[in-house]
Amino acid sequence: MSTNIVSTSEYILEKIAPIFNKQGYIGTSLSDLTKATGLTKGAIYCNFTNKEALALKAFDRNVSLAILPLFKLIKNQKSSLQKLYSVTIYHRTYYNLVKEIGGCPMLRVGMDTKYINPLLFNRAQKLSLKFTNGLIDIINEGIDNNEIQKNINAKENAKLILSLIEGSSLLAFTHNDNSYMLNAMDFIDEAIIKKIQV
Repeated sequence: MSTNIVSTSEYILEKIAPIFNKQGYIGTSLSDLTKATGLTKGAIYCNFTNKEALALKAFDRNVSLAILPLFKLIKNQKSSLQKLYSVTIYHRTYYNLVKEIGGCPMLRVGMDTKYINPLLFNRAQKLSLKFTNGLIDIINEGIDNNEIQKNINAKENAKLILSLIEGSSLLAFTHNDNSYMLNAMDFIDEAIIKKIQV
């Protein structure tokens, strides 16, 4: 019986995760959920406590599709510079990767929920901090291994890299134009990574 509950939960998330990401927490209605899944309200909330619990799980699913592969890619790189370049390589294809789910889930949820859903906003904020801290760790590791110049401010550069990624993602989806991301990744490679390396 638990297997059926898990498979039903996964089915619900598969159908509604892109809807939450595209329409936002407030913009997604119960009728949107029942229409997308073909299930009744009772069947949906038999698997999830409430709309907020469902939205949190939907966010986690979208993150697992859009962002966790990057973290795995970084983990497989040996040097700090390879790790930084893997970030820009990944984001050159990011627009096409997340186009079907409505854009970057961290950006979408962060903007959509700040004033209306503290739990969901907190989840997006924590992910953003994890991303920033991961970049800081990579840069500091590069400094320790003499790959990156000693006088480099890891935190400032990490925040700048993430700002360029998220800003270009926003513009790419606003204008349906991946060149915003491609140009930003070129800028990160040339104006940041190459300039901070030894």
